[in-house]
Amino acid sequence: MIDFVFKTEPYDHQREAFIASAEKENFALLMDMGTGKTKVDIDSMGHCYEKGLIDFAIIVAPKGVIRNWVPEITTHLPERIEREVVVWKPGLTKANRKELMDLYEHSGKMKFLLMNIEAFSTKKGVDVAEFFVKKFKVFMTVDESTTIKNRQAKRTKAVCSVGRGAVMRRILTGSPVTKSPMDLFSQMGFLSPDILGFKSYYAFQGRYAVVQRRSMGARSFNQILGFQKLDELTETLDEHSFRVRKEDCLDLPDKVYMRREVELTPEQTEAYVQMKHLALARLDSGDLATTQNVLTQIMRLQQICLGSLTDDDGDVHPLKSNRQTALLDICDEIQGKAIIWATWTQDIRSIAEALRDRFSVQAVATLHGETPDSERQEIVETFQDRQSELRFIVGHPKTGGYGLTLTAANTVIYYSNSYDLELRLQSEDRAHRIGQENKVTYIDLISPKTIDEKIVDALRNKIRIADLVLGEDAREWLR
Repeated sequence: MIDFVFKTEPYDHQREAFIASAEKENFALLMDMGTGKTKVDIDSMGHCYEKGLIDFAIIVAPKGVIRNWVPEITTHLPERIEREVVVWKPGLTKANRKELMDLYEHSGKMKFLLMNIEAFSTKKGVDVAEFFVKKFKVFMTVDESTTIKNRQAKRTKAVCSVGRGAVMRRILTGSPVTKSPMDLFSQMGFLSPDILGFKSYYAFQGRYAVVQRRSMGARSFNQILGFQKLDELTETLDEHSFRVRKEDCLDLPDKVYMRREVELTPEQTEAYVQMKHLALARLDSGDLATTQNVLTQIMRLQQICLGSLTDDDGDVHPLKSNRQTALLDICDEIQGKAIIWATWTQDIRSIAEALRDRFSVQAVATLHGETPDSERQEIVETFQDRQSELRFIVGHPKTGGYGLTLTAANTVIYYSNSYDLELRLQSEDRAHRIGQENKVTYIDLISPKTIDEKIVDALRNKIRIADLVLGEDAREWLR
């Protein structure tokens, strides 16, 4: 009997997922983004800890996701369970080494080690994970498990190898299949090589793929022409997973808000610090006496977070950035159609090009000030046709003004935000309006501890930023 006392009351679908998975050694939570799979996993960890089944949790996730686990653990893990939470840091600093040693030595607490997937491409990361797996009864979770879909990748092999030492294993994703059912092999293999019934990838491929042997010069290879027996594969998967689609969750709120963190690169960090100091110096000298001048400085700081620097002459200089990679990862994870809002035309063009490379030319359209009126209606009508290949609209929030209906989308991603509250509210409502049949998930890309974060917090709380950026408030915004 499962008698866990929750800290936060689960929705009905989360309770069902918890009951289905709680004490299973190996399980896949195949839950759409925004349906709360993280909470289900944390509840399962808490339950298993109180039952004495585990005493340690290793969570593996992409860089932009892993830090979200810290507040999630605080929110959902009952206070009665004392815990020690450590976030892996690349380079193993002296402070991080001490944290890891404390994690090993402290007893009587549930221990959490949060590691980004990239750590498993390094010997240090693998060694640390293996150390704890050997010393403790580990519950190991791979969040956004499509990061290990490539069976030949070094990090996939490392994660699967470490996972074999864990007493319980979970994968979390809304889209286990991004390009082909073959994506399932290594993800389910992390749970157990026995789940799919094939220890060899080629045996698995031979069962479910239609393969033709091809030659190119002296090299020969298998080319997949199609797939077969997918009903059988689905049945096998169903025995070891719980599927939640957002449109089936009657208990979810109509709007679900999420954030994805994007770390600044060293180049961005240097430019950001310099620009911030310059802005504060101008504020002290009285050069930023008007709201508009302060907003201009905020905009420049935000541009750096997005990957460019505008100098005093108006020239734009590109900066190396992780933001577009984070966006593409999200687009791989989500189901259905999505709107992507960005505040700079050059970003819109760059995003659209990257999406076309990742998906297809037909899957992407743009809507911004330079889009001819004659094309706009055609784009909207094609997007609204749920059978069409057009899956992503990339546009400027101003384009999402009154009257534009994009209810075919169930995900809205803010690559960047303007400080204009009205624009934010109007652009949100392009998907969430009469005609929308599904819940809508809003995802903000945020560089933590920057102006980015302050802008999103203000917009979500329906605060007009322009009313707050004079006097001492301006200093707080620029600091």
